[in-house]
Amino acid sequence: MSEESRFANGQAETMQSGNILTHYYKTGIVKSQGPLKENLMDGQWHFYRENGTLHQVGTFKKGVKHGPWVRYNKVGAVEYEALFEEGKEVSKRLYH
Repeated sequence: MSEESRFANGQAETMQSGNILTHYYKTGIVKSQGPLKENLMDGQWHFYRENGTLHQVGTFKKGVKHGPWVRYNKVGAVEYEALFEEGKEVSKRLYH
């Protein structure tokens, strides 16, 4: 089963295939993608900038941040790593 919604220009805004949900920018580039469980973000999600480069990778549990998160800067280097428990940041390491 597949579900989708579209921008005014016809480009898909969201598409779901099985338990994987994908959000798109109006340009067609993937904005975010990851699994759903009971209609909530659950598992590892990837978030992208509008130019297609990876911005963040993080895990959710029942729709809230839970587990490791990594953010990348515009040139692809790690900007910071954080650990979340039930939506609360419990540790963070910044990279310069």
